[in-house]
Amino acid sequence: MLNIAVFASGRGSNFEALHRAIEEQNIPAQIAVVISNNSAAGALSLARSLGIPALHLSQRHYPDPAAFHQAVLQTLVRYAADLIVLAGYMKKMDAEIVRAFPQRIINIHPALLPKFGGEGMYGMHVHTAVIAAGEKESGASVHYVDEEYDRGAVIAQQRVPVLPDDTPETLSARVLTAEHQLLPSVVKNIAQNHRP
Repeated sequence: MLNIAVFASGRGSNFEALHRAIEEQNIPAQIAVVISNNSAAGALSLARSLGIPALHLSQRHYPDPAAFHQAVLQTLVRYAADLIVLAGYMKKMDAEIVRAFPQRIINIHPALLPKFGGEGMYGMHVHTAVIAAGEKESGASVHYVDEEYDRGAVIAQQRVPVLPDDTPETLSARVLTAEHQLLPSVVKNIAQNHRP
């Protein structure tokens, strides 16, 4: 059984899609804890409603970065996390945590990496940039997390067309649908190949 720690900063739609897929597809995994840097994140409320431990960990509680990273690491150990899934988490994962979980942290990104990745490329900024560049397709990428934004090896991608009349909002909705399919499929593959 693969123990997953989900990190999310927003409403938690990718977390919800992953949870539903685990239940419906009998994926040999469980979401052991949900962690957010945002106390108002919908992901925390959703986790609590599902009976999943939900923790708000931020540098407001731990102004010293080293203490914050230690608190995160201790939480991951406490919940025996095998895999960390960044599902709309708006903070860069600290190098110390990346080194503690080599090739065991994945992120979902709303573009076809390596294009439209890097610092500042998140949410509507990505979709605005894709449309401004005149791209004919976009999509979602799941990649391993390393010490640089969106630079880790891509595991899988799902493509969607960019339509002539797309706005950032309409493109975002289409990409989000792809994210909700792609992330569970990647986690399913990891879980099926997991050896405790």
